[in-house]
Parts: sequence; structure tokens; C-alpha cells
Amino acid sequence: MRSGVLELLVPSWMSASERERWAEAMRVRLEKRMRRSIPSDERLERRARELNRRHFGGRLSWTSIGFADMASRWGSCSFTDGAIRVATRAAKLPEWVLDYLVVHELAHLEHSDHGPAFHELEDRYPLTERAKGYLMALDQNPGATTA
Repeated sequence: MRSGVLELLVPSWMSASERERWAEAMRVRLEKRMRRSIPSDERLERRARELNRRHFGGRLSWTSIGFADMASRWGSCSFTDGAIRVATRAAKLPEWVLDYLVVHELAHLEHSDHGPAFHELEDRYPLTERAKGYLMALDQNPGATTA
């Protein structure tokens, strides 16, 4: 894949019909592999849909959302392709803290930075400050319990 286009190199001796058949087979194989590789988690998807409706008027969209192994961050959002990841270790956090993490990453779908407009969106979640404090306490004491 180059810039979203499937580029297939075939031997020059291959006939045009064989090239077409091979290109179609590779396209199908690549699509299956890409679908399998997109991490997603139904729990996060449900929470994101509800939080999007409640705090963003349902206007946001993302390509995938799921848990991922992250050692030093609680989450990430790829602003350009709409992929949201939440640290696997966050799965054990209280729901209200996990909701904050999802809201934080959803806000990044509109603002890639942490400027005032981003914080205005993030602060729509009523437990933002409390959740930030909870996460800060965990970061200060990595061995602390998360439940």
C-alpha cells in the first residue's frame, strides 16, 4: 500500500488477465489482513458512542478504538486517521476514569494539541479534574492498586 493505493509488482511475462486475477486476489487478502489488524474493543466502542452523544452532540467519528499496550501513556489518538488507543492497564480503572480517558482522546479528534479549545471540549466531562488527579496519583505511585 502506498498512500492508500495497492501497488502490485508482477513479472513482465504475466498476461493482462492473469495480472487482473492476481491483483484482485491480493486486494482481497490485504483487506482481510487489514480488518484483522484493526484493534477494537466493544466496551470502549460502546462508551465512546455514549460519551460522543452526551458531550459532543454525536458529531465525532473515529476509525477504531481499542486497548493497546502502552507503558508510559494512558491513551493516544491519531488525529489524521481517527484511531484511538487506550492503555491496556486502564481497563482495570474505575469506569468514570476510563470515561475521562475516552473523552480526552475523543477531544483530540477535533484538536490535536492541548490548547484552550481542546481543554474546553475535555472539560465537558464533569469528572475531568477528579480523573486527572486519580491518574496523577497512579503515575506517582506505579505500584498502587487501580481498582
